Amino acid sequence: MVKVKLTKGELKRQRDSLRQYERYLPTLLLKKQQLQIEILAHYNLLAAKKQLRDRKLEAVNHWAGLLSEPGVDLKPWLIPSQVVATTRNIAGVDIPVYEHTTFPTIEYDLFTVPLWVDFALEELQALLSLEKEVAVIEEAMRILKQELRITTQRVNLFEKVKIPESREAIRLIKIYIGDQMANAVGRSKIAKRKIEEMSLAEVAS
Repeated sequence: MVKVKLTKGELKRQRDSLRQYERYLPTLLLKKQQLQIEILAHYNLLAAKKQLRDRKLEAVNHWAGLLSEPGVDLKPWLIPSQVVATTRNIAGVDIPVYEHTTFPTIEYDLFTVPLWVDFALEELQALLSLEKEVAVIEEAMRILKQELRITTQRVNLFEKVKIPESREAIRLIKIYIGDQMANAVGRSKIAKRKIEEMSLAEVAS
């Protein structure tokens, strides 16, 4: 049961609130839809990048045994120097967008290092770059899902609580004010009739 002050001032306040809720709700619904579309797009992008990463990892496994050769240590060139990401605004929320990963400049003696090292470094850096890209996409999805959860809560609050409460409050106040006006008219008629009866009684006397 909605507890509300049964006054004209409260009626105006409830009407103003209802107008605000009904004006804001479409914006929330649009934001919710935009977030859902963006999450789906990120989900598809993530699936594609993971599939590409898995294919590259499978290819690397075919020659990974070469990495155990004596005198071959690629680790210094496989530690990312920087993961570059920009930001993009989706429905009022900023999400990271992967750009690229940089690695240390490769410097070694071409005469002492096996020929396959160049190829191995290129493939391993590409694989690590994909790992970083996957991580950025997952972070973007986490942010989008969190925003969707908050937006959905607000939509539900407006649709299922605030708007119905305001409409019910307006209904109750209008009924009460209508009853009060009817009672006032009734009392006015009774008072008028009594005055008329008194006047007739005076004339008769």
